Amino acid sequence: MNKNELGHFILRVILGFIFFIHGFSKFQGGISNTAGFFDSIGIPGFMAYAVAVIELAGGIALILGIGTKMVSVLFAFIMLGAIFTAKLPAGLLGNGQMAGYELDLILLAASIYFVLAKESPLSLGSKLTQSKAN
Repeated sequence: MNKNELGHFILRVILGFIFFIHGFSKFQGGISNTAGFFDSIGIPGFMAYAVAVIELAGGIALILGIGTKMVSVLFAFIMLGAIFTAKLPAGLLGNGQMAGYELDLILLAASIYFVLAKESPLSLGSKLTQSKAN
């Protein structure tokens, strides 16, 4: 294991954890509240359920290193949606009443990194593909 692999692993686990917690909090805080917020900004409320499930299940998958590229594509789309539908009007650092899109931007960048990066040897996905090859 080299430093790049370790850094890749740490970033993947932290990104997965952040998305998992965001998905979990949507259910814990009442998914209907999130659906109502989505409706209020012009996004169909049912999309809140899809986003929450993707964040929750995708976060677990990313932590384990399963389906990293596909999950990261979904996360990137979620972040683009969040930036352009909810956060952009508040600006990069927010407007005093709402957070800006700085966190969303770094989560987008990290997601794109995993879309472009090769599979890490420190992932369950790489172990599964190795066992299939043998």
